[in-house]
Formats: sequence, C-alpha cells, structure tokens
Amino acid sequence: MKNLLSIEQLSADEIKDLLALGHQLKAERGQHTVLPLKGQTWALIFSKSSTRTRVSFEVGISELGGRPMFLSFHDIQLGRGEPIEDTARVLGRMIHGAAIRTYGQDEVENFAHYAQIPTINALTDEEHPCQILADLLTLEEVYGVGSWKDMKVAFIGDGDNNMSRSWMWAAKRLGFTLAIGAPDAYLPVEEYRKRIDCPNIIYTTDPIEAVKDATIINTDTWISMGQEDEKQTKELHFLPYQVNNELLSHAAKQHSVFHCLPAYRGKEITAEVLEAFAPVIFTEAENRLHAQKAVLTTLAQNRYS
Repeated sequence: MKNLLSIEQLSADEIKDLLALGHQLKAERGQHTVLPLKGQTWALIFSKSSTRTRVSFEVGISELGGRPMFLSFHDIQLGRGEPIEDTARVLGRMIHGAAIRTYGQDEVENFAHYAQIPTINALTDEEHPCQILADLLTLEEVYGVGSWKDMKVAFIGDGDNNMSRSWMWAAKRLGFTLAIGAPDAYLPVEEYRKRIDCPNIIYTTDPIEAVKDATIINTDTWISMGQEDEKQTKELHFLPYQVNNELLSHAAKQHSVFHCLPAYRGKEITAEVLEAFAPVIFTEAENRLHAQKAVLTTLAQNRYS
C-alpha cells in the first residue's frame, strides 16, 4: 500500500492489517517506542471544512514524530486556479506525505500520481476511507476482532454518498452483509451496483427491511457538504429513514448505532437515540485518530520498503 485513496483499492488483508495496527497503536498511545514520521512534514490540504479529520490528522502526525502543515485551498495557489498536478509536483519535492480533503476523487488521485509521495484521501465526494477504517475498528472493539464475518450492517439515509460507497467496498472486500436503505432516487445507481458486483449487498427502499436483524445501524447527515441547496427536498424524502427507537426495534438485540458526525438531532437521528449510543458514536470519532495513525505508519514504512 503506497497510498490510501479508497477502500476500493484495498485488499481484505490490507484492511485487516490496518485494523490490527490501529488496535495496537491505540493501546500504546503515549508510549510509542517507534516514531515512523520522525523528521517528516506532512501537509493537510483541505478545501472542505473539518473538525474530526483535521484534529485527528494533526494529532496523529505529531504523535508519530512528524510535523503537520495545514494548507487551506484558500491560502495556497490551488484556490487561485493552479492545476493540482503543478501543486503536487512542487509539494512532492518538499514534503513527505499529504492528506487531502476535497470534492473530486480525481484531485486526490492526480495529486498522488504527480507528487509521488504517500497520499491519503481524507474525504472526497466519492469515498471516505478513513472513516470506514475507524468504524471497523470500533466494530471490532465492541464485538471482537473479525466479528463482522457473520454480521449484518445497515446504512440508512442517503445511499449514494461517500460513506455508503465506502461501506459497500468494505462489504465487498470483507464479505459481510450490508443493507442500504434509502429512497429510490438516493440508492446507488445501477452502473455503480454493476461495478461493485457484490451479492452480499442488499438495496431497499424499506428502512425496516434494511435494519431487520442488523447489528450495526449506520446513518449520516442527509445534506452533504455542497448540497445545501437541496436541503428542503432531501429532508422530505428522508424523513421516513430517520434512525429512531421505532426503527431500531427491528434490529438485532445487541445492536449499535454508528454516526460519522456531525449529527443533526431530529433529522437523520433523534436526540434520544444519539444520546443512548453516545459512548460508541464518540469512540467511533476517537478511533479516527488510531485508524489514521495505522495508515500513516503503514505508508511511512512502505515508502522505504
């Protein structure tokens, strides 16, 4: 693994190795004897606002011995129209790696190609691989290592966003059952379903069918960044897909609710449900740090292997 651009590009073994390392690094936090980023500078290039992603990367890079450098698109020449490939070729001669949070998947992939340094997708409209690794890490903490094997996971709400797509690729790679419950217009398009070609993914417009016997119930904000003008239309479509106690009554007995945050109480999830599952949801948020440290460590080691 030279970059982390998507879950799609990872093998099952690579995912398992990252999770195992994430557990180890979490247990060793504050007592690291090896600093794989010592003497390195890593850039955080963000065109989208962030809380968890920025903080977890800055802390993680620092704890691994490196120096994080935050670069907003508005503060560098990308914001004035410089092509990503030119920025990449400059930064690739100065820094040791980059995490990029932006809109287009092609921007991250082009940066990795032209910079020739380890590059991490810190979120695009296509995928959110760091969040899925944190979610899988959390799942294993709650239910045991490898427990996803015989598990049903449900994703409720916008079934055609970066989180749902990354969950789909995780299901494809690891083999667990995934149910996507969304309005018909917000289910993954047929072209994408054919591309992923995964028989253990269920697509349904019935939220009850999606959560039936599911151990993990995922949701996400209905309005992704850049979709604010669709707010009223989306909320009307998604109201029946709210994660509430009535919907959860159809889930497996020992279920957990995941949310990648930020959460909008009374929209995709009720305040009551969010507070009931706050321990796991905020562990999920914390695990962004540990999952990303596993990614950073792996990329740093592989660069010189």
